[in-house]
Amino acid sequence: QVQLEESGGGLVQAGGSLRLACAASGLTFSRYAMGWFRQAPGKEREFVAAITRSGGLTYYADSVQGRFTISRDNAKNVVYLQMNSLKPEDTAVYYCAADDHVLPNKFPGLYDYWGQGTQVTVSS
Repeated sequence: QVQLEESGGGLVQAGGSLRLACAASGLTFSRYAMGWFRQAPGKEREFVAAITRSGGLTYYADSVQGRFTISRDNAKNVVYLQMNSLKPEDTAVYYCAADDHVLPNKFPGLYDYWGQGTQVTVSS
């Protein structure tokens, strides 16, 4: 079975950093574009970042561009989200997702597989 497992979430003060990781199994990792999404209480799930199958192109939501960096290691079947200069409004459950299209996209309905999520809390 396909499994995506996020890790690295936690509590951090505003201005701090966290690095999330998502380990994939049960699929040919290099054939999937990968994305990160987040969902805060009472809010819709929103796009954060995405990366192409080879890692050559990345895409970011305007709210995180310049602060977050998505990367992947296809040899290890892991996608990362480096989060710097964190703000309280970044507080959410963060999910990774896999999409077998050639290019990544920002629409959660188009992703095939999802992880269980990891909580990120940023205190002011």
